[in-house]
Amino acid sequence: MNNMTIRVPFVDLKLQHQPIQTELQQAVQAVIERGDFVLGQALKDFEAAFAAASGVEYGVGVASGTDAIALGLQACHIGPGDEVILPANTFVATLIGVIRAGAKPVFVDCDPQTALIDLQAAARAVTPQTKAILPVHLYGQMVSPRQLLDFADTYKVLIFEDAAQAHLAEREGYRAGSVGIAAAFSFYPSKNLGAFGDGGMLLTRDPDVAQKMLRLRNYGAAQKYIHVEEGTNSRLDTMQAAVLQQKLPYLPQWNRDRLNAAEQYNIELAPLASSGITPIQNHSGEGHIYHLYVIKVDDSCAVQRQQLQEELTAAGIQTGVHYPIPCHLQPAFSHLGYQVGDFPNAEILAKQILSLPMYPGLSHSQVKEVVAAIASSLSAEQHTFALHLKNL
Repeated sequence: MNNMTIRVPFVDLKLQHQPIQTELQQAVQAVIERGDFVLGQALKDFEAAFAAASGVEYGVGVASGTDAIALGLQACHIGPGDEVILPANTFVATLIGVIRAGAKPVFVDCDPQTALIDLQAAARAVTPQTKAILPVHLYGQMVSPRQLLDFADTYKVLIFEDAAQAHLAEREGYRAGSVGIAAAFSFYPSKNLGAFGDGGMLLTRDPDVAQKMLRLRNYGAAQKYIHVEEGTNSRLDTMQAAVLQQKLPYLPQWNRDRLNAAEQYNIELAPLASSGITPIQNHSGEGHIYHLYVIKVDDSCAVQRQQLQEELTAAGIQTGVHYPIPCHLQPAFSHLGYQVGDFPNAEILAKQILSLPMYPGLSHSQVKEVVAAIASSLSAEQHTFALHLKNL
């Protein structure tokens, strides 16, 4: 499909960038003039600002969200011999981060209504080798902080948050990144707070974790040319940090815009619940920042997910599936020993979920257009089925 035929894009970054284009250009120009392109002042400023906005003391910028997980786990002294519990329904970067840290990933199933990690299943997965739980704040909704803290206290494990989709999300008085010992964020361009390329950050309250992370991202160096551990080269570019710093003050309003669009979706979609179209549940109220707005196309629905997605595409409406194959069934990780049927909720969700357009600036008329196209698809299929029955 070419751009001329898209009526409602899945993401429209221009709506965010155009009003602040001058500010962004000035921020980039300031870096060019200073010439501090690596570990420069804009990075220090943004690390401090994003940490403060998230309610923690320390932020360490790295090259990607994946590195934030992998290096962050290492900074928390999680590695070979340790087990880390994580949900099966997450982006593969969560899993890769655990493996790169040298730890053993232990998958558990998810709640079918929220798609968040099932903490009862996690409790059954705890062994003497369990060092941490890695909850994923999926789609912009946090896993319950109170339940996580109770879990950590009961089983004496660390909480390491995957907050890649949860910039400034809130629940139960906590902000994403402030619940556990550390948290990983991604600044991929389509995130609620996105750079003009890849980027990530580790947040932590622990000064020792922060200092170790600073070394790990910069060749393991405690100071120049003195390498005290096996680090790597993973630094958030100063230029990207400058862009993110300019965008950060607008993030609360952008998140509210997403919430407003989601609430409109909920209203418009309500009549379709009896036809098998139901949104992923929000248990966080206004703290849900809706990085993604996800519906389930249940088995009772007159159309299958793939057919619905194709018909929406034909109508000029872009959609996505996050994610079509759970981590435990990805071919590259078959050596972990998991099989089809091990995590039924995650596997069923993978076949049912559909992400609808969601971004700041998505208008109510566009939301109505998306839902109308879904309703039209259902109506056409039901009419075809009725004619089939009549002709039998």
